Amino acid sequence: MKLLQSLCQVHAPSGNEGLMKKFLLDYINDNKHLWKSSPEIYEGDDFQDCIILKFGSPRTAVFAHIDSIGFTVRYQNQLVPIGGPDAQTGYQLVGQDNLGPIECELEVSEDHQLFYKFGRPIETGTDLVFKCEFEETEEYISSCYLDNRLGVYNVLKLAETLTDGVIVFSTWEEHGGGSVPYLAKFIYEKWKIKQALISDITWITDGVHPGKGVVISMRDRNIPRKAYIQKIIQHAHESSIDFQLEVEGSGSSDGRELQTSPYPFDWCFIGAAEDNVHSPHEKVHKHDISCMIRFYQYLMKVL
Repeated sequence: MKLLQSLCQVHAPSGNEGLMKKFLLDYINDNKHLWKSSPEIYEGDDFQDCIILKFGSPRTAVFAHIDSIGFTVRYQNQLVPIGGPDAQTGYQLVGQDNLGPIECELEVSEDHQLFYKFGRPIETGTDLVFKCEFEETEEYISSCYLDNRLGVYNVLKLAETLTDGVIVFSTWEEHGGGSVPYLAKFIYEKWKIKQALISDITWITDGVHPGKGVVISMRDRNIPRKAYIQKIIQHAHESSIDFQLEVEGSGSSDGRELQTSPYPFDWCFIGAAEDNVHSPHEKVHKHDISCMIRFYQYLMKVL
C-alpha cells in the first residue's frame, strides 16, 4: 500500500493537477519495463494535465480521475470549496503560496461560511487540501482522497497485466468535469473505442456494505445503457469475484461526460465503496480493494 499512500499525499485539487501528472509520468516511466506490455504514452499540451496509456489493440477504455476536492483561498481568511468537501471545524489543511508552506485549521461559522486559521494571511487563489493521515489496519485503509487515488491505484495495478486496452487519467471530475469530452474524442476517433469502465470510488449506503466486494453501479444521477450493465454483471457472476450492485439517484462521475458526448460510448462505474465520504478520514475495506483490482484485470480480458 506504499504506492497508494504516496498517491494520497500528492497535492492535486481540481484545476491544479500538475503534480499528480508528474508523479504518474515518473511512476509509469520507471515501471513500464516491468509490465506485461509496454504502453504508448500520450500527454502534452493537447492533453493539458491528462495522460492516456494505450496497450496493444484496445477494445475498452478505463477512466480514472486524478484530482481531489479541496478549498481555494478567497479574501481575508475566507475559503471557497473545490467540489463538495466535508467541512468541519478543526480539520487540518495544507498547501503552499509564495511565502512558503502552509498548515492551517479549517473553521466553519454558524452560518456555514468557511475560513482558515493561520498565523499570517494566505495569498488569494492558493488552493488547500486535507492533511494526509494515512492509516492501515488488518481490514481497512483510512486516508483523505481515497476518492479517487484508490481508483488511480487500481488502474496502475491493472497496467501491470494489461495487454489490450486504454487507461485514461482525467482531471476536474470533482468540480464539474471538463476534460473527458476531448479525451473521449481522441480515443474514439483514433481507436474507435466505444465501451468504458469508470475506476472511481462510491459510497457505503444501506444497500452497499464494507467487506462485501467491489460495487457495480447500475445507475446514479445518470443512467447508463442497461444492455452494457447486464453484460458487466454477467461477467461478474462468471468471475467468482465478490461484488455488490448499487442503485442511486444522485452522484456522478466521468461516465456522465461520456454519456453526453457526441460519441456512442457505453460505460459502467465499478469501484470499492468508502465511508466518511469527502472527509480527511475516508475509509475502505481492503477486501473490496482486492476485489476491485481483480475484477478490472478480469474484465479487460473478456470485454
